[in-house]
Amino acid sequence: MALDIQRFIQRFIEEALDHLGRMAEGIAALERDRANTERINELFRSAHTMKGSSRMLKLTPITATAHSLEELLSALREGQQSAGPEIIGLLYQGMDALSDLVGLLADGSAPEALPAANPALCQALEAAASGQDNPCASSTPLPADVSTATLSPTAEPSPTATPAAEEPGEMRLNDSVRVRLERLDEVIRLMGEVLSGHTHMHHLAGWARRFAGNTQAPDQSELAAFSRELREGVLTQEALMVELHDRALQMRMLPLNIVFDPLSRLARDMARSLGKQVDCRVRGSEIELDRQMIDHLSDPLVHLLRNALDHGIEPPEVRLAAGKPARGQLTLEAWQDGGWVMIEVSDDGAGIALAALREKALHKQLLSREQLDALSERETQELIFRPGFSTSALITDFSGRGVGMDVVKRSVVDTLSGDLQLTSRPGQGTCFTLRLPLSLAMMRVLLFQAGGLTLGVTAQYVVELVELPASRFIATAGGWALTLYNEFIPVIALAELLGLPSTAVATSDAPSEARDPGRLLLVVHQGHEKLALIIDALVEEGDRVIKPLPKHLRSLPLISGMVTHQRNDLVSLLHVPALLERMRQTSMPSTQKAPSTRAHRVLVVDDSLNTREIEKDVLEAWGYHVTLAENGEDGLQKALAESFDAILTDVEMPRMDGFALTARLREEHAYRHCPIIIITSREKETDRRRGLDVGADAYIVKGSFDQNILVDTLKALLG
Repeated sequence: MALDIQRFIQRFIEEALDHLGRMAEGIAALERDRANTERINELFRSAHTMKGSSRMLKLTPITATAHSLEELLSALREGQQSAGPEIIGLLYQGMDALSDLVGLLADGSAPEALPAANPALCQALEAAASGQDNPCASSTPLPADVSTATLSPTAEPSPTATPAAEEPGEMRLNDSVRVRLERLDEVIRLMGEVLSGHTHMHHLAGWARRFAGNTQAPDQSELAAFSRELREGVLTQEALMVELHDRALQMRMLPLNIVFDPLSRLARDMARSLGKQVDCRVRGSEIELDRQMIDHLSDPLVHLLRNALDHGIEPPEVRLAAGKPARGQLTLEAWQDGGWVMIEVSDDGAGIALAALREKALHKQLLSREQLDALSERETQELIFRPGFSTSALITDFSGRGVGMDVVKRSVVDTLSGDLQLTSRPGQGTCFTLRLPLSLAMMRVLLFQAGGLTLGVTAQYVVELVELPASRFIATAGGWALTLYNEFIPVIALAELLGLPSTAVATSDAPSEARDPGRLLLVVHQGHEKLALIIDALVEEGDRVIKPLPKHLRSLPLISGMVTHQRNDLVSLLHVPALLERMRQTSMPSTQKAPSTRAHRVLVVDDSLNTREIEKDVLEAWGYHVTLAENGEDGLQKALAESFDAILTDVEMPRMDGFALTARLREEHAYRHCPIIIITSREKETDRRRGLDVGADAYIVKGSFDQNILVDTLKALLG
């Protein structure tokens, strides 16, 4: 009877993913300790198992790739080869090829539809195993004939394409999760106990009905016994329900290696595309998070990796000149801290240049010189989280549009209900620390009353609840404040901030010695920023199931979710970061300049009529006023005759090319700081550098042109 391999494909995929995860950890460990024979043995066993399993199922491309990888690992195990950088690179490429093929299977591809094994890769692996010269063992990755794997983010930089063309993708996780048998057994056991307790509650209900039907006064001893039984039954049932909920949540917990392993692969590919040498180290990938958290964690981590590789870690020659090793160090580390998971993304790169941050903020008119001088070092560093902010001297398709770090903070704070901290030292590196709850399904919640309503906040935003006399408040230009533990904290009545009728003494009432009632203050924070909210009364604190807002309410920025209270009353949870933002807007000086509503004027210079018209249609659809010029000389004349807010130019044009036009415009006072964007088919790095040298603010390659790229770039430059 013929073997029905379809029955075994899913099991093979699950086992292969486990082996690939162990291989990723093993190669990373081997990279740090090249003489680790046990790691080599583990890698060999994984490759050998995948080869045998795939051969039984007639998965020929996987068999061939695993066989070639096994040959190289055999040579390492027998001491015929040493794990130098070239060999490590080949091991990574072999593992990546297997990941791609397994990913295609997981996406539903039929076994016979798998592409053939990459012959160049197999040849390179076997040549390295036999000690022959390997023409493919350079830092340039081998060509691949397979698509991106399910294991990796859906968008990775191609080694041959412009790195800018890729956007950070989402992790594509399967709809199912694997649950350890002991966890499932524990849930089934608890369900049995809950059902048993439910039977006991029915018995108590019958007892109560007998009391109700008895016309005579119940015996006091019997009533006391009933009361005791009811109390104990409720407490037992409550404990069982809490434990059952906890066990059920654990069934959704997944290890962080689901995110970390693909990211380490992505980091290597990004580094190669940028011409940098980077070791990516992963620690704590066994820490578990709720599946819902992992689903949303990929994007912010990809952005942080891009930031570290593009802005942080320097090119090898720069690092050597600074006395550093040529290879940079990038670390992904996780650990558990009570009911929280901490994730650090750190590098040993150049760090954040505070002077460059201040100049960029001043140039984009985000803050005045006086406001910048008043910022602390930490506040200056956190300018990078502002939308549209970037320190890149040149905007490319890869980075520099300022649409990354604000996304990170928004995802971590708003979507994941976490916190994000930044530390950086010039010349020594940068570290981003994410503090995340284990799960978003149930969280600690503080309920209170303000303005006649019952409201709540989740515990991660609460510093403390304290009652202080009004005489402790200090009058400031923006309102009231107090000093608490040597910190200066703004104070405002929550009802006043939300526009609700206040039943407490408002902060606008100046405190006096004769009338100095105590105020109940809820001190909240987000990062290093704190705010003291005057509330009416504390209701209660406890673990609550967080209910998402219905679709028609999700646009409310101040509300993050809802919980039930008492008899299924719905209580709104306040979003503390939005409260802090509203407080900042409330205290903002009224003399601040209002944003201009005038349509920006853009000059488009290109010798191709079709290109000019495409760019004109795109920009006018977004509200820009566009003027066209057919070559560099025509563009220069129009720029000198009129005033423009931004200029888009091609490079290859008659009479005057785009480089010369850009350089000439920078000589004019009116265009010294005007955004100039080069849009060209030239994609060589030397051309990009030349664009930067003549003063361009952005460089977009026509081959990867996307109207969103152009519009986002203009928005970032015009502010």
